[in-house]
Amino acid sequence: MRRRKIARFMAGIMSLLMAGLLLPMTVWADGPPEISATAAAVMELSTGRLLYGKNEDAALPMASTTKIMTALLTLEAGDLDRVFTVSSSAIQVEGTSMGLQKGDQVTLRTLACGMLLSSGNDAAGAAAVRIAGSLSEFAELMNRRAVQLGMTGSSFVTPSGLDAEGHYSTAADMARLACAALQNEDFRAICSQSSMKVSFGNPPSDRWLQNHNKLLESYEGCIGVKTGFTKLAGRCLVSAAERDGVTLVCVTLKDPNDWEDHRALLDWGFDQLERVELEAELSDVTLPVTGGYLQQVPVYQEKKLSLVLPTGEGKALRQVLYLPRFAYAPVRAGETVGEVRWYLGEGESRRLCASAPLLAGSTSEADLTLRPTLIWRIRGWLHRLFAG
Repeated sequence: MRRRKIARFMAGIMSLLMAGLLLPMTVWADGPPEISATAAAVMELSTGRLLYGKNEDAALPMASTTKIMTALLTLEAGDLDRVFTVSSSAIQVEGTSMGLQKGDQVTLRTLACGMLLSSGNDAAGAAAVRIAGSLSEFAELMNRRAVQLGMTGSSFVTPSGLDAEGHYSTAADMARLACAALQNEDFRAICSQSSMKVSFGNPPSDRWLQNHNKLLESYEGCIGVKTGFTKLAGRCLVSAAERDGVTLVCVTLKDPNDWEDHRALLDWGFDQLERVELEAELSDVTLPVTGGYLQQVPVYQEKKLSLVLPTGEGKALRQVLYLPRFAYAPVRAGETVGEVRWYLGEGESRRLCASAPLLAGSTSEADLTLRPTLIWRIRGWLHRLFAG
């Protein structure tokens, strides 16, 4: 009955759309939205938690979203601002271009901009040859980095993403790649720009590059990442957005309606998560000190933490303090004396979510007048322990 009601509701929406009486919108009942992509994934950046998947492990061509890997390796290569002359053979490639010509002088940083904004196949080729000496050697670098990132369903052949036998990835793997790439400050700074001024040529001159990612202008909080298209791969898109301290990465492969699908998936994903601030309750907590001028010292959490959890789950977090029964003087302010941990669940299902050191809040120097008495007490305790 419920399905029939939803079907009638959707039919009514469609009739209004066709009549031009209602603006297009995405509607879903309890679960994630229906999308057009052959494969898709939504992942939370800080934990790598997969929130949504549709054929997420299916091996598919990924077109120019490949350049996420190429740009990341380029920005990790170092010496980013050294000027060099591009390889004339490396830039002779079909498809999208940043406009490199034979004899042009450029930097690796500018080539990364050309890949992530203009989707320049020439930029990808020029960077690959500069870094590895050849396209095939660079492909080996790409595949080694993929293994490091846990991209077990991927195989890279071209730095640009042009179709080639054996060149494929999965939606889940591309989400993992984007999460890793966004940890690189240079990558994040470039892919989040709608346009950038760079300098290259012979001699170098200022040029403006425009980003192909429409979500940067149309979806609040969007910070990247990369578009892609070939006839074989279809429309491919990797996006990322931030909201209320939560960052999501969304991937669709072979998706004729990628812009709308990403908006809907990101909206849904943000509804599933919340960022919870973790600050230990320590107002009545002190650490007893033996043999010191102060008989107890306050404790405090070394640093505040936050955790991304499913919405509402933060209320179930349980704080557990790990402190010794007492400490021997001297105890110094700022010294680590214990730990606070936050758990979810009970018994065997209990899961550690986060932890932080607890530090002494003040100093308790040793009271030398008490030391002989303390030593004799310890000796007496040891005597009774081993004598018994």
